[in-house]
Amino acid sequence: MCFRVKFYPHEPLKIKEELTRYLLYLQIKRDIFHGRLLCSFSDAAYLGACIVQAELGDYDPDEQPENYISEFEIFPKQSQKLERKIAEIHKNELRGQSPPVAEFNLLLKAHTLETYGVDPHPCKDSTGTTTFLGFTAAGFVVFQGNKRIHLIKWPDVCKLKFEGKTFNVIGTQKEKKAMLAFHTSTPAACKHLWKCGVENQAFYKYAKSSQIKTVSSSKIFFKGSRFRYSGRVAKEVVEASSKIQREPPEVHRANITQSRSSHSLNKQLIINMEPLQPLLPSPSEQEEELPLREGESPSPCRLHLHQA
Repeated sequence: MCFRVKFYPHEPLKIKEELTRYLLYLQIKRDIFHGRLLCSFSDAAYLGACIVQAELGDYDPDEQPENYISEFEIFPKQSQKLERKIAEIHKNELRGQSPPVAEFNLLLKAHTLETYGVDPHPCKDSTGTTTFLGFTAAGFVVFQGNKRIHLIKWPDVCKLKFEGKTFNVIGTQKEKKAMLAFHTSTPAACKHLWKCGVENQAFYKYAKSSQIKTVSSSKIFFKGSRFRYSGRVAKEVVEASSKIQREPPEVHRANITQSRSSHSLNKQLIINMEPLQPLLPSPSEQEEELPLREGESPSPCRLHLHQA
């Protein structure tokens, strides 16, 4: 069992308490390690340096050996070239940053990436091409390889429905209604995808939880599956956060850096699930997309960040 973030905040700048930022930092660090956060070589080096700064502090040549970055397993595949770049940024650009500052800078970079907060659901589109669907604070997203091919913002999503193994998204694109159809491997996977979709839509789209109604997967209300979101929505969470008057809770940071020696344990904790597969870059590309590793369970026990 693991705890994780379910709804990723759209703007980390609005997170008021350090403890909440730290919990989100741990989740992003986990996403990086599991290969869920696609990024360029330069962005990867910066994110890696932020993690090292947050957990080691300033570089000390008397304490750290020449290849000290190799003791960290931050990414699924970590080349020596990437480790050298991480060390360069850590030594020269991040000196003096405290753990909270380094963690915050990681959040600011991570939330700008297209796969931030994406829990990828493998499907096939109408042509049989493997795609990955996800839901973010911005809306419904579709990836093929490492490229986002669709983004339908929540205000433009009219309805999410499913029947059997077919999942449909009805939305507005360029002032025209369109329906996208995708096919999952099993009816259970399709129902799980639909539930994730309507839950994210409710959380991010509505201004008040009282506006949310029970939704049905079928046109006929008494047929198919029904679901009603319970809890506060994003805007209510942000509003409640702004009114917090308590003393900030103490943050107890644990040194949970993934190291080479802990790799076998991590393998036991990761359930096989088809990951996003980035396209291989051409040899001429200097900034390569970091490949993703096998993901987590599609339905882990999740931690709601209800303080934004």
